[in-house]
Amino acid sequence: MEPSADRLATAAARGRAEEVRALLEAGVPPNARNRLGRSPIQVMMMGSARVAELLLLHGADPNCADPATLTRPVHDAAREGFLDTLVVLHRAGARLDVRDAWGRLPVDLAEERGHRHVARYLRAAMGGTGSGSHTPIDGVEGPAGEV
Repeated sequence: MEPSADRLATAAARGRAEEVRALLEAGVPPNARNRLGRSPIQVMMMGSARVAELLLLHGADPNCADPATLTRPVHDAAREGFLDTLVVLHRAGARLDVRDAWGRLPVDLAEERGHRHVARYLRAAMGGTGSGSHTPIDGVEGPAGEV
C-alpha cells in the first residue's frame, strides 16, 4: 500500500472527480488498495457517476467484491438508489447476477429499499430471468432517458 492509494480512495469516497482524475493521470493504479484494503471503486461516493466513469476508464474492476460481505459496487449503488452510477457500472461490465454474503442480488437490495426505478432497470437488464447481463440492453432506459 502506498500513500497515493489512500489519496485516491479518499478522493473517490468524497466524490472529488477532478482530484480522482488528476491522481489517475499521475499514474496511481485504479485498483490500488487503501490502508483498509479497499479499492477506490469500493469506497467511491455512489452518487458520483463521474467518479465511477473516471475509475472505470482507467481500468478499475467493476466486479471487485468486498472480501467480508461479497458486496460489489453494483450492490451498493442499487441499495442506495443511484441509477446513474449503476448504469455506468453495468455498461463497464459489472455483473448484475452476483449475490452478496446474505444471498441478495442487487435487484433484491433495490426492492428492499423501495428504489423502484433501480429495480425496474435491473430486472429489464437481467431479462427478467435473474440470469444477469453485463451488456447494455436495447430499449432499457438509464437515467435521463439514456439507452
